[in-house]
Amino acid sequence: MPEVLFPLDSTRKFTEQELMGHNRWHPDIPPVATVRPGQSFRVHCREWFDGAIHNDDSADDVRDAPLPIVHALSGPFSVSGAEPGDLLVVDILDVGPIPQEDAGPLAGQGWGYTGIFPKQNGGGFLTDYFPDAYKAIWDFSGQQATSRHVPGVTFTGMIHPGLMGTAPSAALLAKWNQREGALRATDPDRVPPLSLPPLPDGAILGSLTGADFDRVAAEAARTAPPRENGGNQDIKNMTKGTRVFYPVYVPGANLSLGDLHFSQGDGEITFCGAIEMGGFVDLHVDVIKGGMTTYGVSENAIFLPGNVAPQYSQWLAFSGISVTTDGEQRYLDSQLAFQRACLHAIDYLTKFGYSPEQAYLILGAAPIEGRFSGVVDIPNSCATVYLPTAIFDADVRPSAAGPSRIKPGASAPKSTF
Repeated sequence: MPEVLFPLDSTRKFTEQELMGHNRWHPDIPPVATVRPGQSFRVHCREWFDGAIHNDDSADDVRDAPLPIVHALSGPFSVSGAEPGDLLVVDILDVGPIPQEDAGPLAGQGWGYTGIFPKQNGGGFLTDYFPDAYKAIWDFSGQQATSRHVPGVTFTGMIHPGLMGTAPSAALLAKWNQREGALRATDPDRVPPLSLPPLPDGAILGSLTGADFDRVAAEAARTAPPRENGGNQDIKNMTKGTRVFYPVYVPGANLSLGDLHFSQGDGEITFCGAIEMGGFVDLHVDVIKGGMTTYGVSENAIFLPGNVAPQYSQWLAFSGISVTTDGEQRYLDSQLAFQRACLHAIDYLTKFGYSPEQAYLILGAAPIEGRFSGVVDIPNSCATVYLPTAIFDADVRPSAAGPSRIKPGASAPKSTF
Protein backbone atom coordinates (compact mmCIF):
# COMPACT_ATOMS: atom_id res chain seq x y z
CA MET A 1 0.00 0.00 0.00
CA PRO A 2 1.37 3.48 -0.82
CA GLU A 3 2.18 5.85 2.02
CA VAL A 4 -0.89 7.65 3.36
CA LEU A 5 -0.18 11.37 3.02
CA PHE A 6 -3.65 12.59 3.97
CA PRO A 7 -5.21 10.38 6.67
CA LEU A 8 -8.76 10.82 7.95
CA ASP A 9 -10.17 9.60 11.25
CA SER A 10 -13.82 8.58 10.78
CA THR A 11 -14.65 9.56 14.37
CA ARG A 12 -13.70 13.21 13.81
CA LYS A 13 -15.10 15.95 11.60
CA PHE A 14 -13.18 17.14 8.56
CA THR A 15 -12.15 20.33 10.37
CA GLU A 16 -10.83 18.37 13.38
CA GLN A 17 -8.34 16.18 11.51
CA GLU A 18 -4.57 15.99 11.88
CA LEU A 19 -4.21 17.70 8.48
CA MET A 20 -6.66 20.37 7.34
CA GLY A 21 -8.07 20.15 3.82
CA HIS A 22 -10.07 22.86 2.07
CA ASN A 23 -13.33 23.60 0.26
CA ARG A 24 -12.45 26.57 -1.93
CA TRP A 25 -10.03 27.20 -4.83
CA HIS A 26 -7.27 29.76 -4.28
CA PRO A 27 -3.54 29.84 -5.11
CA ASP A 28 -2.58 30.82 -1.55
CA ILE A 29 -4.01 27.75 0.24
CA PRO A 30 -0.86 26.06 1.61
CA PRO A 31 -0.07 22.50 0.52
CA VAL A 32 -0.43 19.75 3.13
CA ALA A 33 2.49 17.76 1.69
CA THR A 34 5.08 17.79 -1.08
CA VAL A 35 5.54 14.82 -3.39
CA ARG A 36 8.14 14.17 -6.05
CA PRO A 37 7.57 13.22 -9.69
CA GLY A 38 7.34 9.44 -9.91
CA GLN A 39 5.95 9.08 -6.38
CA SER A 40 2.86 7.04 -5.44
CA PHE A 41 0.78 7.92 -2.39
CA ARG A 42 -2.62 7.32 -0.77
CA VAL A 43 -5.18 10.00 0.03
CA HIS A 44 -8.21 9.55 2.28
CA CYS A 45 -11.30 11.52 1.22
CA ARG A 46 -14.43 12.51 3.13
CA GLU A 47 -17.75 12.57 1.28
CA TRP A 48 -18.62 16.04 0.06
CA PHE A 49 -20.93 17.01 2.97
CA ASP A 50 -18.66 15.70 5.75
CA GLY A 51 -21.30 13.41 7.26
CA ALA A 52 -24.35 15.67 7.04
CA ILE A 53 -26.37 13.04 5.15
CA HIS A 54 -27.54 10.01 7.15
CA ASN A 55 -28.38 6.35 6.52
CA ASP A 56 -32.08 6.66 7.34
CA ASP A 57 -35.50 6.95 5.70
CA SER A 58 -35.84 10.73 5.76
CA ALA A 59 -34.86 13.24 3.07
CA ASP A 60 -34.88 16.24 5.41
CA ASP A 61 -31.08 16.12 5.53
CA VAL A 62 -30.96 16.50 1.72
CA ARG A 63 -33.50 19.34 1.92
CA ASP A 64 -31.28 21.12 4.46
CA ALA A 65 -27.89 20.09 3.03
CA PRO A 66 -25.23 22.71 3.94
CA LEU A 67 -24.07 23.70 0.45
CA PRO A 68 -21.68 26.44 1.69
CA ILE A 69 -19.34 23.78 3.17
CA VAL A 70 -18.77 21.71 0.02
CA HIS A 71 -16.61 20.14 -1.20
CA ALA A 72 -14.48 18.58 1.55
CA LEU A 73 -11.23 18.31 -0.46
CA SER A 74 -8.04 16.49 0.47
CA GLY A 75 -4.89 18.47 -0.29
CA PRO A 76 -3.40 20.49 -1.82
CA PHE A 77 -0.35 18.36 -2.70
CA SER A 78 2.63 20.22 -4.10
CA VAL A 79 4.66 18.38 -6.75
CA SER A 80 8.38 19.17 -6.72
CA GLY A 81 9.55 20.89 -9.88
CA ALA A 82 6.11 21.51 -11.37
CA GLU A 83 5.88 25.02 -12.81
CA PRO A 84 3.22 27.04 -14.65
CA GLY A 85 3.03 25.81 -18.24
CA ASP A 86 3.77 22.19 -17.35
CA LEU A 87 1.30 19.33 -17.44
CA LEU A 88 0.76 17.37 -14.24
CA VAL A 89 0.30 13.66 -14.99
CA VAL A 90 -1.93 11.93 -12.43
CA ASP A 91 -2.54 8.18 -12.51
CA ILE A 92 -5.43 6.76 -10.45
CA LEU A 93 -3.91 3.51 -9.22
CA ASP A 94 -6.81 2.50 -7.02
CA VAL A 95 -9.97 4.00 -5.53
CA GLY A 96 -12.61 2.64 -3.17
CA PRO A 97 -14.81 3.13 -0.08
CA ILE A 98 -13.36 3.76 3.38
CA PRO A 99 -10.92 0.85 3.88
CA GLN A 100 -11.81 -1.83 6.45
CA GLU A 101 -14.90 0.10 7.58
CA ASP A 102 -17.96 -1.66 6.16
CA ALA A 103 -20.43 -0.30 8.72
CA GLY A 104 -20.85 3.06 10.40
CA PRO A 105 -22.55 6.46 10.22
CA LEU A 106 -20.41 7.91 7.42
CA ALA A 107 -21.16 7.45 3.73
CA GLY A 108 -18.43 5.12 2.52
CA GLN A 109 -18.75 2.77 5.51
CA GLY A 110 -20.57 0.11 3.50
CA TRP A 111 -23.17 2.48 2.09
CA GLY A 112 -23.67 5.67 0.10
CA TYR A 113 -26.50 7.97 -0.91
CA THR A 114 -28.09 9.70 -3.88
CA GLY A 115 -30.16 12.85 -3.45
CA ILE A 116 -32.63 14.81 -5.51
CA PHE A 117 -31.89 18.34 -4.36
CA PRO A 118 -34.77 20.78 -3.87
CA LYS A 119 -34.98 23.72 -6.22
CA GLN A 120 -34.46 26.14 -3.30
CA ASN A 121 -31.17 24.45 -2.33
CA GLY A 122 -29.18 23.65 -5.45
CA GLY A 123 -31.76 21.98 -7.67
CA GLY A 124 -30.71 19.60 -10.41
CA PHE A 125 -30.83 18.98 -14.14
CA LEU A 126 -34.61 18.41 -14.05
CA THR A 127 -35.38 20.69 -11.10
CA ASP A 128 -38.45 22.25 -12.75
CA TYR A 129 -39.99 18.77 -12.92
CA PHE A 130 -38.63 17.51 -9.55
CA PRO A 131 -38.50 20.55 -7.22
CA ASP A 132 -38.58 18.64 -3.90
CA ALA A 133 -35.93 16.73 -1.93
CA TYR A 134 -35.72 12.92 -2.12
CA LYS A 135 -33.04 10.46 -1.08
CA ALA A 136 -31.98 6.88 -1.75
CA ILE A 137 -29.55 4.89 0.38
CA TRP A 138 -27.42 2.33 -1.48
CA ASP A 139 -25.72 -0.65 0.19
CA PHE A 140 -22.39 -1.94 -1.11
CA SER A 141 -21.52 -5.60 -1.57
CA GLY A 142 -18.14 -5.75 -3.24
CA GLN A 143 -18.62 -3.80 -6.48
CA GLN A 144 -22.43 -4.12 -6.41
CA ALA A 145 -24.96 -1.54 -5.24
CA THR A 146 -28.58 -2.13 -4.17
CA SER A 147 -31.11 0.11 -2.45
CA ARG A 148 -34.05 -0.45 -0.15
CA HIS A 149 -35.49 2.75 -1.65
CA VAL A 150 -35.20 1.66 -5.30
CA PRO A 151 -36.19 -2.03 -5.48
CA GLY A 152 -35.40 -4.43 -8.29
CA VAL A 153 -32.12 -2.79 -9.31
CA THR A 154 -28.54 -4.06 -8.89
CA PHE A 155 -25.54 -2.66 -10.71
CA THR A 156 -21.77 -2.65 -10.73
CA GLY A 157 -20.27 0.62 -9.54
CA MET A 158 -17.80 2.73 -11.50
CA ILE A 159 -15.90 4.10 -8.50
CA HIS A 160 -14.22 7.43 -9.19
CA PRO A 161 -13.36 10.83 -7.72
CA GLY A 162 -15.93 13.35 -8.89
CA LEU A 163 -13.52 16.23 -8.23
CA MET A 164 -9.80 16.57 -8.83
CA GLY A 165 -7.79 19.53 -10.04
CA THR A 166 -4.88 21.90 -9.70
CA ALA A 167 -4.90 25.31 -8.02
CA PRO A 168 -5.68 28.36 -10.16
CA SER A 169 -3.24 31.23 -10.52
CA ALA A 170 -4.31 34.62 -9.14
CA ALA A 171 -5.04 35.77 -12.70
CA LEU A 172 -7.15 32.71 -13.48
CA LEU A 173 -9.07 33.05 -10.20
CA ALA A 174 -9.81 36.70 -11.01
CA LYS A 175 -11.06 35.64 -14.45
CA TRP A 176 -13.42 33.08 -12.87
CA ASN A 177 -14.85 35.61 -10.43
CA GLN A 178 -15.30 38.25 -13.13
CA ARG A 179 -17.05 36.10 -15.72
CA GLU A 180 -19.25 34.24 -13.20
CA GLY A 181 -20.20 37.52 -11.53
CA ALA A 182 -21.18 38.96 -14.91
CA LEU A 183 -23.39 35.93 -15.54
CA ARG A 184 -25.13 36.31 -12.15
CA ALA A 185 -25.79 39.95 -12.88
CA THR A 186 -27.96 39.02 -15.87
CA ASP A 187 -30.53 37.44 -13.52
CA PRO A 188 -29.47 38.07 -9.91
CA ASP A 189 -32.67 36.72 -8.34
CA ARG A 190 -32.77 33.41 -10.20
CA VAL A 191 -33.42 30.21 -8.20
CA PRO A 192 -31.20 28.22 -8.40
CA PRO A 193 -28.61 30.98 -9.00
CA LEU A 194 -26.70 31.20 -12.26
CA SER A 195 -23.40 30.88 -10.40
CA LEU A 196 -22.03 30.91 -6.85
CA PRO A 197 -20.04 33.92 -5.60
CA PRO A 198 -17.13 33.71 -3.15
CA LEU A 199 -18.55 33.00 0.30
CA PRO A 200 -16.48 33.34 3.50
CA ASP A 201 -19.22 31.59 5.50
CA GLY A 202 -18.26 27.92 5.82
CA ALA A 203 -14.89 28.35 4.11
CA ILE A 204 -12.18 25.81 4.99
CA LEU A 205 -8.75 27.00 3.85
CA GLY A 206 -6.20 24.53 5.13
CA SER A 207 -3.79 25.98 7.67
CA LEU A 208 -4.54 29.66 6.90
CA THR A 209 -5.50 31.83 9.86
CA GLY A 210 -6.10 35.47 10.74
CA ALA A 211 -5.87 38.16 8.08
CA ASP A 212 -4.66 35.70 5.43
CA PHE A 213 -7.72 33.53 6.03
CA ASP A 214 -10.07 36.54 5.76
CA ARG A 215 -8.46 37.77 2.53
CA VAL A 216 -8.48 34.37 0.83
CA ALA A 217 -12.03 33.56 2.01
CA ALA A 218 -13.28 36.74 0.36
CA GLU A 219 -11.62 35.87 -2.98
CA ALA A 220 -11.65 32.09 -3.21
CA ALA A 221 -13.85 30.32 -5.75
CA ARG A 222 -16.49 27.80 -4.80
CA THR A 223 -15.76 24.24 -5.89
CA ALA A 224 -19.18 23.41 -7.38
CA PRO A 225 -18.46 23.81 -11.12
CA PRO A 226 -15.77 22.33 -13.35
CA ARG A 227 -13.33 24.91 -14.68
CA GLU A 228 -10.04 25.13 -16.57
CA ASN A 229 -8.18 23.44 -13.71
CA GLY A 230 -10.39 20.34 -13.83
CA GLY A 231 -12.36 20.54 -10.62
CA ASN A 232 -15.83 19.12 -10.19
CA GLN A 233 -16.09 17.41 -13.58
CA ASP A 234 -18.06 14.37 -12.35
CA ILE A 235 -16.78 12.12 -15.13
CA LYS A 236 -17.86 8.56 -14.35
CA ASN A 237 -15.12 7.04 -16.55
CA MET A 238 -12.33 8.58 -14.44
CA THR A 239 -11.94 5.25 -12.65
CA LYS A 240 -9.05 3.01 -11.60
CA GLY A 241 -6.47 2.99 -14.38
CA THR A 242 -7.18 6.56 -15.52
CA ARG A 243 -4.34 8.89 -16.45
CA VAL A 244 -5.17 12.61 -16.31
CA PHE A 245 -3.11 15.50 -17.70
CA TYR A 246 -3.81 18.69 -15.74
CA PRO A 247 -2.62 22.20 -16.68
CA VAL A 248 -0.28 23.68 -14.07
CA TYR A 249 -0.98 27.29 -13.10
CA VAL A 250 1.04 27.73 -9.88
CA PRO A 251 4.46 26.48 -8.70
CA GLY A 252 4.00 22.94 -7.38
CA ALA A 253 0.65 22.54 -9.21
CA ASN A 254 -1.16 22.09 -5.83
CA LEU A 255 -3.34 19.09 -6.63
CA SER A 256 -6.54 18.49 -4.63
CA LEU A 257 -9.26 15.86 -4.83
CA GLY A 258 -12.43 14.51 -3.24
CA ASP A 259 -16.15 13.95 -3.87
CA LEU A 260 -15.80 10.18 -4.32
CA HIS A 261 -18.60 8.29 -6.06
CA PHE A 262 -19.37 4.57 -5.86
CA SER A 263 -21.32 4.90 -9.11
CA GLN A 264 -22.80 7.58 -11.35
CA GLY A 265 -24.68 7.96 -14.58
CA ASP A 266 -23.50 10.35 -17.27
CA GLY A 267 -24.49 13.86 -16.27
CA GLU A 268 -25.03 13.18 -12.55
CA ILE A 269 -28.43 14.60 -13.36
CA THR A 270 -29.98 14.96 -9.90
CA PHE A 271 -27.03 17.22 -8.82
CA CYS A 272 -26.28 14.75 -6.04
CA GLY A 273 -26.91 12.12 -8.66
CA ALA A 274 -23.96 9.90 -7.96
CA ILE A 275 -23.75 7.48 -5.05
CA GLU A 276 -21.79 9.74 -2.71
CA MET A 277 -19.24 8.27 -0.32
CA GLY A 278 -15.96 8.76 1.47
CA GLY A 279 -12.99 6.52 0.76
CA PHE A 280 -9.44 6.44 -0.51
CA VAL A 281 -7.53 7.14 -3.73
CA ASP A 282 -4.05 5.87 -4.59
CA LEU A 283 -2.25 8.26 -6.95
CA HIS A 284 0.98 8.38 -8.94
CA VAL A 285 2.20 11.75 -10.22
CA ASP A 286 4.66 12.95 -12.83
CA VAL A 287 5.35 16.13 -14.79
CA ILE A 288 5.67 16.93 -18.50
CA LYS A 289 7.79 20.07 -18.68
CA GLY A 290 6.27 22.70 -20.96
CA GLY A 291 3.43 20.32 -21.73
CA MET A 292 0.70 22.94 -21.93
CA THR A 293 2.31 24.50 -25.01
CA THR A 294 3.70 21.28 -26.46
CA TYR A 295 0.30 19.60 -26.55
CA GLY A 296 -1.97 22.64 -26.80
CA VAL A 297 -3.55 21.89 -23.42
CA SER A 298 -3.72 25.50 -22.30
CA GLU A 299 -6.93 24.95 -20.39
CA ASN A 300 -9.08 21.98 -19.29
CA ALA A 301 -7.62 18.59 -18.50
CA ILE A 302 -7.44 15.69 -20.95
CA PHE A 303 -7.41 12.08 -19.80
CA LEU A 304 -7.10 8.43 -20.73
CA PRO A 305 -10.17 6.68 -19.24
CA GLY A 306 -9.83 3.89 -16.71
CA ASN A 307 -10.03 0.21 -17.54
CA VAL A 308 -12.52 -1.15 -15.00
CA ALA A 309 -15.89 -0.18 -16.49
CA PRO A 310 -18.68 -2.74 -15.90
CA GLN A 311 -19.33 -5.01 -18.86
CA TYR A 312 -22.91 -4.29 -19.85
CA SER A 313 -23.69 -5.40 -23.39
CA GLN A 314 -27.42 -4.71 -23.83
CA TRP A 315 -28.95 -1.28 -23.59
CA LEU A 316 -32.35 0.35 -23.97
CA ALA A 317 -31.84 3.82 -25.42
CA PHE A 318 -34.13 6.85 -25.24
CA SER A 319 -33.85 9.87 -27.52
CA GLY A 320 -34.85 13.49 -27.12
CA ILE A 321 -34.95 16.55 -29.34
CA SER A 322 -34.75 20.27 -28.69
CA VAL A 323 -38.48 20.87 -28.28
CA THR A 324 -39.84 21.79 -24.84
CA THR A 325 -42.57 19.81 -23.08
CA ASP A 326 -44.90 22.70 -24.03
CA GLY A 327 -44.09 22.25 -27.71
CA GLU A 328 -41.79 25.26 -28.14
CA GLN A 329 -39.15 24.77 -30.83
CA ARG A 330 -35.57 25.62 -29.77
CA TYR A 331 -32.59 25.90 -32.10
CA LEU A 332 -30.06 23.07 -31.71
CA ASP A 333 -30.45 23.11 -27.92
CA SER A 334 -28.50 19.96 -27.02
CA GLN A 335 -29.01 20.35 -23.27
CA LEU A 336 -32.77 20.50 -23.76
CA ALA A 337 -32.58 17.43 -25.99
CA PHE A 338 -30.74 15.54 -23.23
CA GLN A 339 -33.35 16.66 -20.69
CA ARG A 340 -36.12 15.33 -22.93
CA ALA A 341 -34.30 12.00 -23.36
CA CYS A 342 -34.03 11.69 -19.57
CA LEU A 343 -37.72 12.54 -19.13
CA HIS A 344 -38.67 9.92 -21.70
CA ALA A 345 -36.62 7.31 -19.82
CA ILE A 346 -38.25 8.30 -16.51
CA ASP A 347 -41.75 8.12 -17.98
CA TYR A 348 -40.96 4.68 -19.44
CA LEU A 349 -39.73 3.27 -16.12
CA THR A 350 -42.92 4.38 -14.35
CA LYS A 351 -44.79 1.82 -16.51
CA PHE A 352 -42.95 -0.89 -14.55
CA GLY A 353 -44.04 0.42 -11.16
CA TYR A 354 -41.31 2.89 -10.29
CA SER A 355 -42.28 6.34 -9.07
CA PRO A 356 -40.92 9.20 -11.20
CA GLU A 357 -38.52 10.05 -8.37
CA GLN A 358 -37.20 6.48 -8.16
CA ALA A 359 -36.64 6.47 -11.92
CA TYR A 360 -34.81 9.82 -11.66
CA LEU A 361 -32.59 8.41 -8.91
CA ILE A 362 -31.76 5.39 -11.08
CA LEU A 363 -30.64 7.62 -13.94
CA GLY A 364 -28.39 9.60 -11.61
CA ALA A 365 -26.78 6.66 -9.81
CA ALA A 366 -26.62 3.76 -12.29
CA PRO A 367 -23.92 3.71 -15.01
CA ILE A 368 -26.16 5.02 -17.80
CA GLU A 369 -24.55 6.54 -20.87
CA GLY A 370 -25.57 9.94 -22.21
CA ARG A 371 -24.65 11.06 -25.70
CA PHE A 372 -25.14 14.04 -27.96
CA SER A 373 -26.07 12.06 -31.03
CA GLY A 374 -26.80 14.76 -33.62
CA VAL A 375 -26.02 18.46 -33.25
CA VAL A 376 -26.07 19.75 -36.85
CA ASP A 377 -29.55 19.10 -38.25
CA ILE A 378 -31.46 22.35 -37.80
CA PRO A 379 -33.52 23.02 -35.84
CA ASN A 380 -33.32 19.90 -33.65
CA SER A 381 -30.40 18.48 -31.75
CA CYS A 382 -30.77 14.83 -30.81
CA ALA A 383 -29.50 13.45 -27.50
CA THR A 384 -29.73 9.89 -26.25
CA VAL A 385 -29.71 8.10 -22.89
CA TYR A 386 -28.57 4.46 -22.81
CA LEU A 387 -29.92 2.38 -19.92
CA PRO A 388 -28.24 -1.01 -19.27
CA THR A 389 -31.06 -3.56 -19.17
CA ALA A 390 -29.14 -6.07 -17.02
CA ILE A 391 -29.33 -3.86 -13.92
CA PHE A 392 -33.05 -4.64 -13.51
CA ASP A 393 -34.49 -7.78 -11.96
CA ALA A 394 -37.39 -7.54 -14.43
CA ASP A 395 -37.12 -7.49 -18.21
CA VAL A 396 -37.63 -3.82 -19.08
CA ARG A 397 -37.58 -4.27 -22.85
CA PRO A 398 -40.84 -3.60 -24.71
CA SER A 399 -42.81 -6.75 -25.57
CA ALA A 400 -46.29 -7.82 -26.58
CA ALA A 401 -46.86 -9.11 -23.04
CA GLY A 402 -46.66 -5.60 -21.59
CA PRO A 403 -44.48 -4.33 -18.74
CA SER A 404 -43.97 -6.51 -15.69
CA ARG A 405 -44.43 -4.75 -12.36
CA ILE A 406 -41.77 -4.49 -9.69
CA LYS A 407 -42.46 -5.22 -6.05
CA PRO A 408 -42.89 -1.71 -4.66
CA GLY A 409 -40.82 -2.07 -1.49
CA ALA A 410 -39.92 1.08 0.39
CA SER A 411 -40.30 4.22 -1.71
CA ALA A 412 -37.63 6.89 -1.90
CA PRO A 413 -38.21 9.17 1.10
CA LYS A 414 -39.36 12.73 0.43
CA SER A 415 -38.54 15.63 2.71
CA THR A 416 -41.20 17.26 4.82
CA PHE A 417 -41.88 20.95 4.50
